[in-house]
Amino acid sequence: MIRTRFSPSPTGLIHLGNARAALFSALYAAKNKGTFILRIEDTDQSRSEHQYTELLQDDLRWLGIHWQEGPGVNGPYTPYWQSKRHEIYARYYQKLEEMELAYPCFCTDHELALNRKIQLSRGQAPRYPGTCRKLSKEEIGKRILEGKTPALRFRVPVQTLVEFVDLVKGPQRFNSDDIGDFIIRRADGSSSFMFCNAIDDSCMEVTHVLRGEDHLANTPRQLMILKALQMRTPEYGHLSLITGEDGAPLSKRHGSSSLHDLREAGYLTLAVLNYMSRLSHAYDEKKLMSFEELALNFHLGKLSRSPARFDMNQLMHWQKEAVRMLSVKEMWDWVGDSLREIIPSEKRDLFIKLVQENALFPADAHVWKTILFENKLQWDNEQLGILKGAGKAFFSAAQKSVEKHGTDLKAVLDEMKAALNVSGKGLFMPIRVALTAEKEGPELLHIVTLLGTDEVLTRFKNAESVC
Repeated sequence: MIRTRFSPSPTGLIHLGNARAALFSALYAAKNKGTFILRIEDTDQSRSEHQYTELLQDDLRWLGIHWQEGPGVNGPYTPYWQSKRHEIYARYYQKLEEMELAYPCFCTDHELALNRKIQLSRGQAPRYPGTCRKLSKEEIGKRILEGKTPALRFRVPVQTLVEFVDLVKGPQRFNSDDIGDFIIRRADGSSSFMFCNAIDDSCMEVTHVLRGEDHLANTPRQLMILKALQMRTPEYGHLSLITGEDGAPLSKRHGSSSLHDLREAGYLTLAVLNYMSRLSHAYDEKKLMSFEELALNFHLGKLSRSPARFDMNQLMHWQKEAVRMLSVKEMWDWVGDSLREIIPSEKRDLFIKLVQENALFPADAHVWKTILFENKLQWDNEQLGILKGAGKAFFSAAQKSVEKHGTDLKAVLDEMKAALNVSGKGLFMPIRVALTAEKEGPELLHIVTLLGTDEVLTRFKNAESVC
């Protein structure tokens, strides 16, 4: 059975790169009727915060991602919090030490930094020089008696090739001599990401790991750990990074960089889901799809190796499509209580139709609520120029026609065309500006119907008064 996972560290809001890894993992599991696991990697207690654990779960649920094993669900491999799995890690540390595949390291941060500086000055890639690799048991015991607390390093085999086929990037090859012995347990006793992440994936029988390409260099290390312990290994796929329009890694300066930001901005779940599913994954279908449809059409072979560029225009396209898919009830829930209280019940359905064609966010709906139902129009200089260009006779004729035909817009326009010998933009633009103080917007027919005869007359009179 296919088993995928998402293993975030609760140190902040979930950014779009991590959210995409979670989404692709969930889609792949769903496509194959497998299991998607949520595992909280909170071994770094100094940075992990409970509030972020709760927020990331809320964000994932909002995006339509649900886990079959993990917090609130449990499963056969509980606990799904790394901070509660220390006894499991301790067994494997002990096994590695017994096989002499791990050793205590007493090097200080200062000593390690100095070594890195020397290696870089010689044009060498920085890696651990093996200072503590050959310490005898007596030397180790002496340092411990002196009160020194060691970290634990994995003993990397020399002159060994680590090879695997990446699910996205294809064949990969690493030379162990370029890696150097690495820490698997810190001096304070906490487990390193490198170690516990690999152990948990194997213990939980994860079959496929989809994660960002910034983790690619971790993979040979984790494969060596699992091979040394004779544990099963998952298949790895490393997703291309998400960049801003300038090609730099996506960050706050490019706009929204977390799911929480998008939620707060008013984006709809279906819009974000469809947009993110296409960030480095090609879909033949160009229509708005549900999570189930996206999963059905998800293929590892369609994942791109090239960076995925965050395109706000594309996100807005899917937002527009998602708004149009909302039912009347969903639209009312989306726009909020303050709007529902103002709009007359008999005009609600028509207002919703207007909003769905012209609003991308709840704030846009509130703009049209103000324009149509609060009579607070203010014309800027450009708009005043349009009204004055039409002239008093134009709005006088408009009032007479409305008094005669009411909200029958076609009849009103036909009569004005004949009386004033005006058509096209010269007819429609002054009317739109007079009624809405906007140069663009919904169909005039909807606007006139929502305003009603009396309010249309009032607004034409006001326009006439400024000419």
